[in-house]
Amino acid sequence: MKITKIKSNSLAEKIGMQPGDRLLKINGKKVIDEIDYKFRITEELLILDLEINGKLDRVEIEKEYDDDLGVLFEEMKIRACANDCVFCFVDQNPPNLRDGLYFRDGDYRMSYLYGHYITMTNMGKSQLERVVEQRMSPLYVSIHVTDKDLRQKLFLYKKDDNILEKIKYLTDNKIELHTQIVVMPNINDEKYLDNTLSDLYKFHPLLKTCTLVPVGLTKHRKGLMDLSIVDKGYAVKMIENLYKLRTKYSGLDNPFILCSDEWYILSDLPFPNLSEYGDLDLIENGVGQVQQFIERFDSEVSSFPKSINKPRKVTLITGTLIENIFTENILPALNKIKNLEVNLVAIENEFFGKSVTVSGLLSGQDIINKLTNSDLGDEVWMSHRILNEEGTYTLDNMTINDISKTLGCPVKIGKDSFRSLLKGLNNV
Repeated sequence: MKITKIKSNSLAEKIGMQPGDRLLKINGKKVIDEIDYKFRITEELLILDLEINGKLDRVEIEKEYDDDLGVLFEEMKIRACANDCVFCFVDQNPPNLRDGLYFRDGDYRMSYLYGHYITMTNMGKSQLERVVEQRMSPLYVSIHVTDKDLRQKLFLYKKDDNILEKIKYLTDNKIELHTQIVVMPNINDEKYLDNTLSDLYKFHPLLKTCTLVPVGLTKHRKGLMDLSIVDKGYAVKMIENLYKLRTKYSGLDNPFILCSDEWYILSDLPFPNLSEYGDLDLIENGVGQVQQFIERFDSEVSSFPKSINKPRKVTLITGTLIENIFTENILPALNKIKNLEVNLVAIENEFFGKSVTVSGLLSGQDIINKLTNSDLGDEVWMSHRILNEEGTYTLDNMTINDISKTLGCPVKIGKDSFRSLLKGLNNV
């Protein structure tokens, strides 16, 4: 691993290491990424194989359990997914986006660190053994279907990837798994869905959950398998079927089968109480996120100011999927605040197509096109999910500052709480 920075008064500095040097092994075992490093550096007696100034060296050190070398490493190279799934969002992106949006992440380390779903088709024996050795638990696995023939057809993978054997090995070794199925009407639903759930349930409770997610389609699908959208009627049937499936695959302390938030919004059916989501393991994956947001908002309302210090007008923007929830749950409470007027603008997605309705996939250009020449008031508020994980760019590489300048109105980002946004209005 290439070292990019040495901290002052660190073990690495005492050894004589410099940026550009490499850490090769700890106690005879290769160090290929930062997870390896953190796992192996905990030993109190260490033999380090290093490359210092272009020369190989071996250093023995004794340290406290909590001490590390005091170095920073170059960013990990992410393993690509081995599949070309017929519903993959990467193939449905418009042209000329930044390179990262065309990369298929299939890295089990990112699954462990950040909750990314992977298919595990590119994981061989050594990767599985490493997961077990270093206790990379939980992992998040996209299954979609376990029928071998349909699996190869949907994944465009030319051989059996032995997914159930991999799951068995991991669960036998006490690695917790969360799985998901992207449901495609008339393709992997009905008997295929039931068979897949039956196959997965054999590994419960170490395979803790299986989330059903409606397939997402954009207008940029070209040369790909024909897929049907999930409409309101289909979503209603799925929610109704969920409770039948839960009777069959009941789970233990937590529900085994979960539905992502989109099903409830598409069906126009009420969200279940948060208690029905078990340990809330998948909130950041869009499972119970909306209900948590609503309950958090309701709990915050009593702490909102009764009024703000001078008249202010705000424009709140969302995707079309969640428009009704904001209209019914959020706007009435905000507009009770004296001197505050909040208007909602739900933005249709022209960038990906109107069938894409979530706020997190709105582009900066769609926001600008919808809001230009509108009376936006004093501020525009939007969710942090419109930006990338670093909070810097929209999908089309625009910053909040870019949008603010173009609209001629300050844009403020909220992180599932309106307290800081309201406080900011009072501080102006």
